Amino acid sequence: MQEKINQLVDEAVNEIESIENLNDLMLLKSKYLGKKSEFNQFMRELKNLSNEEKPKVGQMINLAKNKINNHIQEKKEAIEKAKINEQLAQETVDISLPGKKISLGKKHILTQTIEEIEDIFIGLGYQIKEGPEQEEDKYNFEMLNLPKNHPARDMQDSLYISEDTLLRTHTSPVQVRTLLENEKKEPVKIIAPGTVYRKDDDDQTHSHQFKQVEVLVVDKETSLADLKGTLLIAAKKLFGEEREIRLRPSYFPFTEPSVEVDVSCYQCHGKGCSMCKNTGWIEVLGAGMVNNNVLEACGYDPHEFQGFAIGFGVERIAMLKHGIDDIRQLYTNDLRFNSQF
Repeated sequence: MQEKINQLVDEAVNEIESIENLNDLMLLKSKYLGKKSEFNQFMRELKNLSNEEKPKVGQMINLAKNKINNHIQEKKEAIEKAKINEQLAQETVDISLPGKKISLGKKHILTQTIEEIEDIFIGLGYQIKEGPEQEEDKYNFEMLNLPKNHPARDMQDSLYISEDTLLRTHTSPVQVRTLLENEKKEPVKIIAPGTVYRKDDDDQTHSHQFKQVEVLVVDKETSLADLKGTLLIAAKKLFGEEREIRLRPSYFPFTEPSVEVDVSCYQCHGKGCSMCKNTGWIEVLGAGMVNNNVLEACGYDPHEFQGFAIGFGVERIAMLKHGIDDIRQLYTNDLRFNSQF
């Protein structure tokens, strides 16, 4: 085991030394220290060792992971320093030049996208609701049919503040709070925009912080057909009137049945291209009928009420609409990028 660990550390260090940009470095970090890394496999094999061997091997694994992580941090600092020096050399300012006229600011592309989604659903009679970003575990997980032992509650995915509080991982707790506050248990029709947090490494398509818009309808005669009709309206308003949608079966703990929603590719019009990976369709969001367990937890009789929920990833919608290929561009506050929108 020790020989395998040492060999793995040597391989990692050699690869780290050859890395030249932060994106490749983060991918390498995920390879050696992520959930599917060989070190995690070693940890799972500890249960097969004797009680005397377990602490020794566990300590070796932790020391090896720390060594790799330290090399990654050192390499990250070196890359960032080199990038800053290069930028300084390229952007040297001539202080003898006259000053530039300061232009008025514009709304950020994410704000524009959220407001566009809000306008669509306000036009359909929805209300906007908001909730706290520091959320209680029972609202974020338990009342959404996510018991204590559910994989989605893994500490690798969530940022806990204490045993019972965390930074919310989705805007779905707002639907729970809204249903609980509705003492008369009347029909509900809301959207809940906001920022959410996950314990994730930032790369081209992932961020530890991003924005969602939750859509919720609970009524006595709500059906999957109503959900599909709502999704079709939203797709046409966001991506163009000629767009079509398709629903594919999926799984979310808080909806049943659950679906992944695809929109016909607006670049090739369904014929197949590099954007849609030659399928003619682009996956845009998840949705489904509200799980009966969620309704019951919020005091609604599932024999009398049913509903649907939709989860928009704001960054994904913005990136698809405007051809943005790196989610990090949305958060760097580079005016040269922001001014394009």
